[in-house]
Amino acid sequence: MVNHKRYPCQCGLNIIMPGCSSHACCLVALLCLWVPCAAQYEAWGYPEAYGEAEEHHTAPELPPDTPKIQLRLAGEKRKHNEGRVEVFYGGEWGTVCDDDFTIHAAHVVCRELGYTEAVSWYPGSKYGKGEGRIWFDNVHCTGKEKTLAQCSSNGIGVSDCKHTEDVGVLCSDKRIPGFKFINTLTNNIESLNIHVEDVRIRAILASYRKRIPVTEGYVEVKDEGRWKQLCDVDWTPMNSHVICGMFGFPGERRYNARVYKMFARRRKHTYWDYSVNCTGTESHLSSCKLGRNEAEKINGSCAEGLPVVVSCVPGRSFAPTPMAGFRKAFRQEQPLVRLRGGAIVGEGRVEVLKNGEWGTICDDNWNLISATVVCRELGFGTAKEFLTGGRLGQGMGPVHMNEVECSGFEKSITECSFNKESLGCSHEEDAGVRCNVPAMGFQQRLRLSGGRNPFEGRVEVLAERNGSLVWGTVCGEGWGTMEAMVVCRQLGLGFASHAFQETWYWPGEVSADRVVMSGVRCSGTEMSLSHCLHHGEYLDCPRGGGRFAAGVSCSETAPDLVLNPQIVEQTTYLEDRPMVMLQCAYEEDCLARTASQVPANSYRRLLRFSSQIHNNGQSDFRPKASRESWVWHDCHRHYHSMEVFTHYDLLNLNGSKVAEGHKASFCLEDSECDEGIEKRYECANFGEQGITLGCWDTYRHDIDCQWVDITDVKPGDYIFQVVINPNYEVAESDYTNNVMKCRCRYDGHRIWMYSCHIGGSFSSETEDTFPGLLNNQVTHR
Repeated sequence: MVNHKRYPCQCGLNIIMPGCSSHACCLVALLCLWVPCAAQYEAWGYPEAYGEAEEHHTAPELPPDTPKIQLRLAGEKRKHNEGRVEVFYGGEWGTVCDDDFTIHAAHVVCRELGYTEAVSWYPGSKYGKGEGRIWFDNVHCTGKEKTLAQCSSNGIGVSDCKHTEDVGVLCSDKRIPGFKFINTLTNNIESLNIHVEDVRIRAILASYRKRIPVTEGYVEVKDEGRWKQLCDVDWTPMNSHVICGMFGFPGERRYNARVYKMFARRRKHTYWDYSVNCTGTESHLSSCKLGRNEAEKINGSCAEGLPVVVSCVPGRSFAPTPMAGFRKAFRQEQPLVRLRGGAIVGEGRVEVLKNGEWGTICDDNWNLISATVVCRELGFGTAKEFLTGGRLGQGMGPVHMNEVECSGFEKSITECSFNKESLGCSHEEDAGVRCNVPAMGFQQRLRLSGGRNPFEGRVEVLAERNGSLVWGTVCGEGWGTMEAMVVCRQLGLGFASHAFQETWYWPGEVSADRVVMSGVRCSGTEMSLSHCLHHGEYLDCPRGGGRFAAGVSCSETAPDLVLNPQIVEQTTYLEDRPMVMLQCAYEEDCLARTASQVPANSYRRLLRFSSQIHNNGQSDFRPKASRESWVWHDCHRHYHSMEVFTHYDLLNLNGSKVAEGHKASFCLEDSECDEGIEKRYECANFGEQGITLGCWDTYRHDIDCQWVDITDVKPGDYIFQVVINPNYEVAESDYTNNVMKCRCRYDGHRIWMYSCHIGGSFSSETEDTFPGLLNNQVTHR
């Protein structure tokens, strides 16, 4: 019987040698390079179904007289699957005129490039003006053509257009199954972009196959319906840099090449015909150029090399264990960049810290290269898309950077050159990003069931019970907006619009009625519901699941309420008001508790101020309750659509509360709006309540309850704090800016309000001087 012994190796190998006695570990490793040893490969474990039969794609046959052209998407692209349509013909790149161009022609272009369809097309050189000839003009397609060259036109090169009329297309993210790249060029191949059906990092070693996310393995492309390896001849670190970025990793590292060499000699590989040539600044492989045709030189094999392997460094949020490599490459000091207002991890409005104050970046010259610098700095991969025009909500404070220009290799966006003058820039031009993030598999462990559309339904989670994975429900008791926000984020459905504690009207899967999760409490920032606090194995759900299971409805956009701190600072004053004039306020609990113990002819000292609440988000702010359930207050003769809309607190310098006030939503309406935006909400005649995007609701200092009763407060230095939507009744894109704080000095007769600012608008050092609620993070409730 053969004796198999395992020798753990200091060199990083774990080797099984049949019939071996004790040897020096590294010597054993060297011997295994030469001695056939089948058992060692079993220990490493190759992925299941490697080399499985896959669907073959038959390339469309074209009539012999069809002109041979190549297409690419070029210009100032927001993401990789869009751009100016460029045509290679007669040894020269040129463009297509927008005259008579239609969505049918766009479909032909996108399918020729391997995308399933076109989403839209754009005239007027949206992606910048091209150069060279305008090859096609007055293009007419039915949408069924196999190539743009089959569409009727004035004739190749016959055009009366200028490059201001260059057409562009936006293609679907989805690729054509079985797509095969066909190269019709014999020269100038280095000017072609890469178009394959799919790309992946395939874990080879057993230790990496068990990790989520996959950070190391073969780089494989799917071409003609088959997965193929890349030959590492001519492969460069810049190529690895782009591949890692594509899959959500900020950087790459070295790997144990000897292990892969030993493994490669035991397997037959199928190599892609071409090599890859990236500069390192590309955000996606499709933006890299083709290298030489490997098949022509070495007959489809990789005789001089091996399959390409990459090993990527995950960001802090995605590392399975604390990663020393990431800490060395990316400093963990006070962050200089952050994202705000995004629905999912890795997207948001870009904000930078300068002189202790957070501000935004103007979108002039904003592009994928600069956006990628931001994404890598934050521990994500390359930029999936850059955004302009305040698409992810408008920020507050200064605009710190304008006309940013990056090389693509900076460690921080603050190292890029920029114009310090931001004249003409407003928050309507705030720049944003959507970054590539690692595939963590969170979406597969959660689903919505029974809803009328994919954005709503009963929440069902995949949980382990008695050694097997089963679907079950979440207990609806205590379920709220924060928990719903995490569910919508985990499923990639945007923001929560509502959280439901009963879902009897959404019949889910009967087999999933059993409660498998209870006591869920989220801060709202988690990537997965399983990361929230919950009861674990010992459930507690008295009402059970079924009709009382938790549910959500999601929305791609959300409002974002922000209080104007300057208005508070400028309108603050004291008023001594007799109790006889405060009866309505007393009934609505707007006075201090001692007000119930004083005679009617006494006075209360009120700290009065105005508040101007802006909606800077992406959609209108609407009260949670429908108008049928609004509460009529006879004393003030108005409806309250939200019983608690704001909290007003006076804190001492230790953060302890010394006085408080609260404001029901007197009436949510549009007091004023930005130029070009019409008011939609008005309280008169029982009208609809809300705050339109781009508008603000002003609560004047002279209305009831717009105060804090400080009758019992002693003179001294204090902190005044306002919290909007304190109970998170309505979902917002950013809760961190719902807090406003001011320094406050009261001498017994007068009051001064100064240094008013929105929560999180200053550096952490500055915020530390304002104790109380941590306003740059949402804490567990």
